[in-house]
Amino acid sequence: MKKSDSLKTPLLPLRGMTAVVALTIVAGLLLAGCSTTKRIPQGETLYTGLKALDVTPAPGEKVPEGVHEELAGAVNVPPNNAIFGSPSLRWPFPVGLWVWNNWNDPGHGLKHWAYEKLVAEPVLVSDVRPEARVRMLDEILDNNGYFRGGASYELVQGKNPKKAKIRYNVAAGPAYTLSSVEMLPDTCTLYHLIDSIAGKDSYLRTGSRYCVDSLSVSRTRIANSLRNRGYYYFRPEFIEYLADSIQEPMKIALRLTMASNVPEMMLRRYRTGKVTMYVFRNQGGGTPDTIPTSRGNIIQMKPSRFRKELMPECVTIRPGGYFSVRRMNSTQTRLSRLGIFNAINIEVMPDTTALEPTLNVDIGCTFDTPLEFSVELNASSKSNSYIGPGAVIGLTNRNVFGGGEQWNVTLTGSYEWQTGKGASSLFNSYEVGINTSLSFPRLLAPNFIKRRNRNLNWTRFTLSADLLNRPHYFKMAQFNFSFNYDWQSSKYSSHTLTPFKLTYTKLMKTTQEFDSIISMNPAIALSFMSQYIPQLSYTYTFDKAYDSYNSLNWTFTVQEAGNLFWSVYELCGKHGEKKLFGTPFSQFIKGQTQLVYNRRLWGDNWLVSRVALGAAYAYGNSSQVPYAEQFYVGGANSIRAWTVRSLGPGSYRPPEEIRNGYFDQTGTFRFELNTEYRFPIVGPVHGAVFLDAGNVWLLKKDPLRPGGQLRASTFLKDIALGTGVGLRLDISMLVLRADLGIGLHAPYDTGKSGYFNLPSFKNSLAFHLAIGYPF
Repeated sequence: MKKSDSLKTPLLPLRGMTAVVALTIVAGLLLAGCSTTKRIPQGETLYTGLKALDVTPAPGEKVPEGVHEELAGAVNVPPNNAIFGSPSLRWPFPVGLWVWNNWNDPGHGLKHWAYEKLVAEPVLVSDVRPEARVRMLDEILDNNGYFRGGASYELVQGKNPKKAKIRYNVAAGPAYTLSSVEMLPDTCTLYHLIDSIAGKDSYLRTGSRYCVDSLSVSRTRIANSLRNRGYYYFRPEFIEYLADSIQEPMKIALRLTMASNVPEMMLRRYRTGKVTMYVFRNQGGGTPDTIPTSRGNIIQMKPSRFRKELMPECVTIRPGGYFSVRRMNSTQTRLSRLGIFNAINIEVMPDTTALEPTLNVDIGCTFDTPLEFSVELNASSKSNSYIGPGAVIGLTNRNVFGGGEQWNVTLTGSYEWQTGKGASSLFNSYEVGINTSLSFPRLLAPNFIKRRNRNLNWTRFTLSADLLNRPHYFKMAQFNFSFNYDWQSSKYSSHTLTPFKLTYTKLMKTTQEFDSIISMNPAIALSFMSQYIPQLSYTYTFDKAYDSYNSLNWTFTVQEAGNLFWSVYELCGKHGEKKLFGTPFSQFIKGQTQLVYNRRLWGDNWLVSRVALGAAYAYGNSSQVPYAEQFYVGGANSIRAWTVRSLGPGSYRPPEEIRNGYFDQTGTFRFELNTEYRFPIVGPVHGAVFLDAGNVWLLKKDPLRPGGQLRASTFLKDIALGTGVGLRLDISMLVLRADLGIGLHAPYDTGKSGYFNLPSFKNSLAFHLAIGYPF
């Protein structure tokens, strides 16, 4: 016997024994009594879930959603075998309880291992402690102004007296409201400011429902506002409320007061004194050098590279003005976003020598290593029988000129070979590219652009080259140069303006098969022609979290190509086809928008939806939009029941012999809808159930792609529909995602009638591995 055989042989009976033991356990449990209460102690009851939470408001009133959710959270106790942590929904087969009740712990060996993996101790009514939860419900009612409300519970038993659900009954009663709000006496600057801030608070109004949480939020809002106006040491607990419910029935007379025994120094209003910024070397040590600036002194440990102009750009603290915590925080944020420091520490200290209350500020920054190297490896398997590895290698210098400038170089490469029948090593596919960019943490532009000083604004220059070889069809090279501005004009609005981008596409080599295909389709041939694409584009993004339950992200992009060059040529009297450096340039307009809405249902359960729309139209110097600027759907971040670029345009489907040919599954109009329910499973593992719909179409008729043009009469029928399930491993900064898409309706002819027209379940599946969420 070989050595390798001697190592492998013992594993076979072990695996077989494990399977036999597992099957024996499951079969024994199913065929036995399968009791879930056999070992429940006398006097105890198995908790089988929440029967109901009945909240009854006073006549003519309605309990607010937030209060109802708070009440539900107090009684949200999952029973055994709960579905996704639900307090009322259970899986039908409580295997863990069956094991606990019907199988004694063997104590050791394989059976003990299986027991530990399967067993689940019962959740008893005594563990839930409904009496304590009723007291919690009463406290929640009191804190929200329902002083005359009350709560109770009852056990709801079925045929088995050892099992019971719990029903909670809550009578909210009438809500107490504020009849008056008495401010502090206007006897000093501090009291005057508190009254002014409180007077603008939307909650501290006559008629507001009494709520402890809302009062706490108002108090915190007042304290934060004061800390931004010089009262650095002020805290929310310095403000107290006195509530009187005797003066008027069902009403609360509220009075603001100051807490007693607050140290006098904590009520002082401070100005900003000296601001000193210390710049330490990553290696430590060095010789200090003091550099004065308009915002304070820089003490730089040399030798190191640091532009003194960076301090006025990033430090928003104003010497001589009243101290502001908001400015201190924004300073730390701006310095950290430079990406050149690995530690930033801001210390605030009273100046005991000053004539008036003054705070000196020391800002300590330690340089990070300037160079960062990254390697990303991946592998792909496509529906056209191509498989192969890929790599992305990046190098970043985060402080090129000493002012936080970032220089980045990225090399990308992928190689694919064909498997299966007819595969040949002569027909391997590859793609290589290089991208380099230089970014400045400021706008190198006139000041007419409105920008938000609390955030960094960026200017970026980018140069890239890419070579794509599809040996069955073509070899193509593409070169890009662009510069753009990124800035934020408000808390929720950000902008990207690309004043100039020039792309040159060169079709270097074609095969006879590719030539024969495009000779029969002039539209595809024109989209692949060698050409320049001079562009100007603008993107607007609105991103806002309205509360802990809702958030909205809207992006709109518009771009044009060739119009400026075309206008110059026309003014110079050049008519007909126009060329740049002897090559025609493309002329088109393109717009696209995307709306993503996040809604938290409960706990960590989310419903996320997206709608995307785009259109591109060629005119003037071009009859077709370049292939690289056309839209496509399918893949891990789109309609997941199909692979990338395998749908459309419209109901068109290419012939079998050229399918997945890398060039024909695109369009000039895109519509897509996605919705996804995300829920926790265990620890960092999350699950998802999704529904995707959409397609691409042609805005211009193409006789050689029948069914591809956008038409109102066939629009709904042309929308592909798919569903599926997924798993996500969310480990803080990285999300690994696996999605299994299931096709429901294909827009093309599949040979099967009806709306659900996929030929078979097997043919309707598509599996995707990806990094990050799809939207």
